[in-house]
Amino acid sequence: MAASQGKEASIASTVRVGLGDGARAVSPLLLAIVPFGLVLGVTAAATVVGGVLGIATSSIIFAGAAQLVTVQLLDAGTSIFVVILTALVVNVRHLMYSAALAPHFNEFPRRARWMLPYLLTDQAFALSIARYETTDDPLYKRWYFVGAGLTLWIFWQIATVAGVLLGAQIPDSLGLSFAIPLVFLALLIPVVQTRPGLLAAVVGGLVAVAAADAPYGLGLVIGSLAGISSGVAAEQVGRR
Repeated sequence: MAASQGKEASIASTVRVGLGDGARAVSPLLLAIVPFGLVLGVTAAATVVGGVLGIATSSIIFAGAAQLVTVQLLDAGTSIFVVILTALVVNVRHLMYSAALAPHFNEFPRRARWMLPYLLTDQAFALSIARYETTDDPLYKRWYFVGAGLTLWIFWQIATVAGVLLGAQIPDSLGLSFAIPLVFLALLIPVVQTRPGLLAAVVGGLVAVAAADAPYGLGLVIGSLAGISSGVAAEQVGRR
């Protein structure tokens, strides 16, 4: 009995620590996430999409850049096929995130493997993949991801609703649009701490800028692939 209780207490402790560590790790990024959510809410409220559907995108799509593009395209009268295709292209980087996380997620229970990808964002990926390099505990890994992803999800929903409700009351002079590039710049911090990571960031950024005029908005995707390829190559060379 005592052994069983001790094991349960250990599991509960690991869950609490994982959740707390994930939530604390993502907290600094909320300074940029919240304004981004406000921008989305304000934009949706000012378009034919409307506030209700704008808020719904935050729980259905839960991907800031894809949501913003979707709202803007729908407001422009773009066909639903093009809207869906564009959103998929914008989010294609999540395939690369999934491939990187797959070895770790294989350690999780089946239900977790089906449910946790819903919380996958740029921030949750960057923080989790960096943290996973320092721990081998599958339970801790799982709840760290939940802590980071769920904290961001909650604040994203609140920010979107606030943006819709406040709408035009938020002055343009406040400059909330700065939050969008700031979100992605903040993700570089845990990545550029190694030489392969720095090389991937530099190459990916340069290629993305050079390919900015690529058709169908594929510049970011091309840059991401170039950055990842260069980082992986540098890491393999370093192991020899």
